[in-house]
Amino acid sequence: MTFNEFMAKVAAKNPGEPEFLQAVKEVVETIWEAYESNPRFVKNNVLERIVEPERTIIFRVPWMDDKGEVHVNRGYRVQFNSAIGPYKGGLRFHPSVNLSILKFLGFEQIFKNSLTTLPMGGGKGGSDFDAKGRSDAEIMRFCQSFMAELYRHIGPDTDVPAGDIGVGGREIGYLFGMYKKLHNEFTGVLTGKGRTWGGSLVRPEATGFGVVYFTEEMLKTKGQNFAGKKVALSGFGNVAWGAAQKVTELGGKVVTISGPDGYIYDEAGLNAEKIEYMLELRASNNDRVSDYADKFPGAKFFAGKRPWEVKVDVAIPCATQNELHVEDAKALIANGCTCVCEAANMPCTPEAVEVFMNAKILFAPGKAANAGGVATSGLEMTQNSMRLNWARDEVDEKLHSIMRNIHEACRENGTQADGWVNYVKGANIAGFLKVANAMCDQGLV
Repeated sequence: MTFNEFMAKVAAKNPGEPEFLQAVKEVVETIWEAYESNPRFVKNNVLERIVEPERTIIFRVPWMDDKGEVHVNRGYRVQFNSAIGPYKGGLRFHPSVNLSILKFLGFEQIFKNSLTTLPMGGGKGGSDFDAKGRSDAEIMRFCQSFMAELYRHIGPDTDVPAGDIGVGGREIGYLFGMYKKLHNEFTGVLTGKGRTWGGSLVRPEATGFGVVYFTEEMLKTKGQNFAGKKVALSGFGNVAWGAAQKVTELGGKVVTISGPDGYIYDEAGLNAEKIEYMLELRASNNDRVSDYADKFPGAKFFAGKRPWEVKVDVAIPCATQNELHVEDAKALIANGCTCVCEAANMPCTPEAVEVFMNAKILFAPGKAANAGGVATSGLEMTQNSMRLNWARDEVDEKLHSIMRNIHEACRENGTQADGWVNYVKGANIAGFLKVANAMCDQGLV
């Protein structure tokens, strides 16, 4: 079977799922040679098995608003692959959530989790629930209804969800409380928990910290670091917040953040006060990043635009999938950007990635660069199992070490003849080999 024949077969089985097919194509075309050259993988038909979720759960989520009106949303959990550990991946509550997006995220999660070297399989879930404008009581009732079904399918040794877009500490608290009530047990079934009831230090910042640690390793290959560099971030949630903290700590200057309404350009750069204000923006539930410009008059707001037109040295997209398009990639290259590191899941379109690859700048895919979040979730799982808590510095050092190791695995598998590192290929091959061998070892299951 050729690569094109394989993709045609996958497309026929998954119609109307563009995000999922995009993710499969990106992985399969880079690992195809490694797959075809391994008779064990071919004999066990690993590739066709790995693109099919082990289990997909879809359920209704009825809930009542503060006016007594009944609403019904759709809930999902895609348990994609458990070859190297229990399913692990976030829950996303957002109107855009559908099966294609969750399958793409779950598929990516397989390789991301593999790269961390921690024993975690891949999964993802969520709902098309929109929290915008909803009260805490409404969000609590929704979370409780969601968990009233999900609890049957998860557990500390089966499937350990975490947060994602629309699911932060508040939602994790409501979800965990309902799980505890239904199961009558206190276990580490969710990660991203509150510090006083099983959570880990550094977890809220972990994805942002991790992507900056990874970017730092990329810069080191060119004899550079963050000192004095201008950095563009998109988004203003937890990932961008963590990245802004660490970039600033390492001497870089974050000059942009963004939201659905546009982006902010702050020439002076974000400082501790401005980074702290990002938490207020997130908590407001109004999605208006323009409020930042009202708070800090030196900043400029550009309505309906993306931040990639700004002249920067490093770009770190932190918002959502396919947010950085081909024209954005060309603008970044034209403005002298030499490093792009994905902090969100698949934030660059395939055409944008092609521009970066052809220019041979430093470019890293999210499955490698943003693995710090799930890595620290894995560390939280370990602490829960051991019934103890590590100090902040200990967790941060373990995170830093994991990101260095992921970078090294990408270099080992992705370095080309001319010395340029194809981080996309390196990440996909390193993540795939571990899972594929585990699948072969465990037989046809």
